[in-house]
Amino acid sequence: MQTSRLFEIIYLLLNKDRVTAKELAERFGVSSRTIYRDIDTISLAGIPIYTEKGKGGGISLLPDFVLNKSILSEQEQNEILSALQGLTQIQSADSDPVLQKLSTIFNKTAAKWLEVDFSDWSFEQEDYWGGFKTAILQKRVAEFDYYSSYSEKTHRRVEPMQLWFKSRSWYLKAYDLDKQDVRLFKLTRIRNLDVTDETFADRDLLETLPMSVVESKYRPDVHLRLLIKSEMAYRVLDEFAGYVEEQRPDGSYVVSICWPEDNWVYGMILSFGEHIEVLAPQHIRNIIQEKAKKIYKQYL
Repeated sequence: MQTSRLFEIIYLLLNKDRVTAKELAERFGVSSRTIYRDIDTISLAGIPIYTEKGKGGGISLLPDFVLNKSILSEQEQNEILSALQGLTQIQSADSDPVLQKLSTIFNKTAAKWLEVDFSDWSFEQEDYWGGFKTAILQKRVAEFDYYSSYSEKTHRRVEPMQLWFKSRSWYLKAYDLDKQDVRLFKLTRIRNLDVTDETFADRDLLETLPMSVVESKYRPDVHLRLLIKSEMAYRVLDEFAGYVEEQRPDGSYVVSICWPEDNWVYGMILSFGEHIEVLAPQHIRNIIQEKAKKIYKQYL
């Protein structure tokens, strides 16, 4: 919200000779002290803003200040508008009015260079992404039902920390109030989300750790060597870019990758059907063999 407010203050001052702190405070629903902090921030950014006390006083810009010529080059203006266009595509309500105002100030039309759609191709899902975004920004406790990789259903109360996109899936990193620790939740396994009115304070926990560190804390890693036939070349290119160890003369691929071991890994391997072979480790070969036998028996 502060970024939008700062730009709007500049926008208002470009169109008015003088505005009082009280007027700005009432407009934005904040205190006069907050407005004065905003003025300091604007001033530190190099914009010539000043205040006058007493009757007839207020907040003003120097008369000859012009935003698009004073501090931003043509390239910088385009980069700012492009960045804000990107933010509007991830549903940032704060960025859209800023984009419109800066487009007016710069006398430019922002190019619609990016479009993002978080929905699945196959079905419509509840807007959990938007719900968790709200919970994170407003620091509100969230409750939901969660299905583990073993189909176990549990009810969770969490303090949402971050949304992560990794390996074509969205995850929530949150402090689990029952487990008293940081946990990862795959958004597609979440049901019945409720963003409560209960708020929380920041916790100094695993917030700075990369996702791989948090993952490995809860699931052991397994180093896989996979032989994938040429018929699945499109999946190798889509899903294993950077992990191809070699391509054999018959067109098959040897892939080397490290994943946290769970039922998802077994399902991923089985999804290749007869077009894949686990070269190593042996215990994964055994697991896939047993699962394949069970599948075979179901069709006898």
